[in-house]
Amino acid sequence: MNQVSQALSRGLARITEAALGPYQSAVIRIGFAGTWLLFLLREFPHRQELYGPNGPWDWSMGRRLIEDNHAFTALMWSSGQLWFECFYALAILAAAALLLGWRTRTASVLFMVGVLSLQNRSVFIGDGGDNVLHLMAIYLVFTRCGQVWSLDARRTARVGRAPADRLPIDRVGPVLWAVLGIALVTVTATGRLFGNAWLIPVLLWTVWVALGLWWLVQRRARSAEPRILLDVIANVLHNGALVVIMAEACLIYATAGWYKIQGSRWQDGTAVYYPLHLDYFTPWPGLAGLMSASGTILMIVAYGTVIVQVAFPFTLLNRRVKNVLLVLLVLEHSVIAVVLGLPFFSLAMISADAVFLPTSFLRRIESFLARARGRFVENDGGDGSVPAPRTPEDSTPGRVGFTA
Repeated sequence: MNQVSQALSRGLARITEAALGPYQSAVIRIGFAGTWLLFLLREFPHRQELYGPNGPWDWSMGRRLIEDNHAFTALMWSSGQLWFECFYALAILAAAALLLGWRTRTASVLFMVGVLSLQNRSVFIGDGGDNVLHLMAIYLVFTRCGQVWSLDARRTARVGRAPADRLPIDRVGPVLWAVLGIALVTVTATGRLFGNAWLIPVLLWTVWVALGLWWLVQRRARSAEPRILLDVIANVLHNGALVVIMAEACLIYATAGWYKIQGSRWQDGTAVYYPLHLDYFTPWPGLAGLMSASGTILMIVAYGTVIVQVAFPFTLLNRRVKNVLLVLLVLEHSVIAVVLGLPFFSLAMISADAVFLPTSFLRRIESFLARARGRFVENDGGDGSVPAPRTPEDSTPGRVGFTA
């Protein structure tokens, strides 16, 4: 009984004392923000046809759909062209800010608003990766994904190295918080925020109040207890969000694999042949023809895809087998991106798979990049020193479910 109690105590301490998986959450942040940013930039010339108020799926049609499915989209707040152009630019800036890790908590909220608003505006646009991005954009709001590999981490490191009597004053954070608060009050007072959806608006107000409370406690609390309490809450939310992301990835692969098993084309090994002969999925006809020329190769690819997808959730019990299948999944999505012309779907799935990457592997990448940057600085005339930005959350890296 004592051993069980001790194990529970250690587990509880682990999920409350630190935000686990700092490197994995950073890769997820970079992956999904980069995927969405590249998509928005690629479709910039076609933004009017995809999401504009005068596109084929016009504003009135979108309005009727939103009234029926109660989805959240800020593009329904106005049918004006100026509002659409400003919002599309805001979505690009939010994705770029999250990619760089600038004001990560605020950027993650704006990123979520941009993803949900554009995708819910035209629900018939997407290739499957948009569903993954849709869910992950919400989950990222609850994570502390700026602990490493971010501008926030660099700023925290500079503050930690500064003398106590020369701590820099953060003016950007309060100004950004005040501007977003004015925007929330305005859209709420005009009745636009709480139109047909309530979950996302409540989340926006909750995050805004929580950020203000966090700033107030960090700077005005006379004792350490309030700061510790807020830090514990943030750690629990972060760790819970990572578990949800892991479960979501496993669910995607498990359902996809088991549905494939029930299909007759997957059973006889010919399922891969048919998309290779559709014009929409053949950006490289020569490459598609080369792959479909061999029935043996098609059968191996079909059976291998099903086996890997069904088996992956079970391989989490063995980290070595998990790492092997993780490589196969990344390779599979890379082939899909090139052969079938679905780069954003593949990038979204690879970004979701990143939650299972070994911490030791990500640390080696960090060391390699630090050495490369050091050589570049030295060749450029600097001293070659590379400060490693660290955060308190990163001082205790996660091991459960994340290590090699």
